[in-house]
Amino acid sequence: MKEQYNNKWLTALLAVFFGFGLGATVFIFSKGPIDREKTKDVNKLQGIVEPSQETKDQKNILDSLNVLKLAYDVAILEKTALSQELELERRNVENLMEIIKYSKNPSPSQIKVYRKQLSDLSAKVLEIKNLKFQNKNLLTEIESQNLVMYKQKAENDTLLLKQKKLESTLIDASKLSANTFKVIALREKKSGKELETDKAKNTEKLKISFSVNGNTVAKTGKKVFYIQVLDQKNTVLGENKLIEFDTDKALVYSFIVVVDFQGKPANVYGILNEEDGFQFQKGTYFVNFFDKQEIMGSASITLE
Repeated sequence: MKEQYNNKWLTALLAVFFGFGLGATVFIFSKGPIDREKTKDVNKLQGIVEPSQETKDQKNILDSLNVLKLAYDVAILEKTALSQELELERRNVENLMEIIKYSKNPSPSQIKVYRKQLSDLSAKVLEIKNLKFQNKNLLTEIESQNLVMYKQKAENDTLLLKQKKLESTLIDASKLSANTFKVIALREKKSGKELETDKAKNTEKLKISFSVNGNTVAKTGKKVFYIQVLDQKNTVLGENKLIEFDTDKALVYSFIVVVDFQGKPANVYGILNEEDGFQFQKGTYFVNFFDKQEIMGSASITLE
């Protein structure tokens, strides 16, 4: 608010100086020979030694130039884009004032030249004033355009943010979720029938199972899941293979299971058999279920 008040005060003061300077210039140019003769007659009657008309004109021109200089001083204080040009024109006024001051008894032709220069400088004031007005309008237009661009950018940023959120939501929504993670130990009878057991010496295989929830958004087709079985020494049993993903993550798995997913719930299971020369030992076995590098769940079993 204070800055706006100062700008208004400077503008008003500048207008006063401009008006006074131009008025003084017009007065100098409009003063005719009849007025001069009347003044001479009065001074003669009063015994006053009157200076020459050229000397009077010289003083009037200096006064007008001084007013112009003050006008430039006020305008420069506003520190606008035209400050450099204003300072240049103020120096021109000051130079002309110095020339006129040191001119003793100027001739009519010199006065004519001074008047011409004063007229040019006064016209320059009006030109700069018009430029200032145009610059102000241009600045207002630029600010208006910047505001429109800022609003447009804000809208674009909002749309981009919404788009990213939507993409993230779709990715999350398309992920498969699983539950009912189980692991049981089995032994096989001579008849081929499988029986559940909790004895390590009787265990011939581990059956790992889980359920995939239905998801109409997820991509259909073959889905690969990775099963990781760890023994008591944290050793990966089974195939013990390493797979690397595009995310620079890797996983060591025991075996894989594949399901033909069609958007509906599905039950998935896999078997870890005893390997040649390997027997299940007493202790706890941990099973982790992975959808690529993302763990879906875990289960454990303890064999006696």
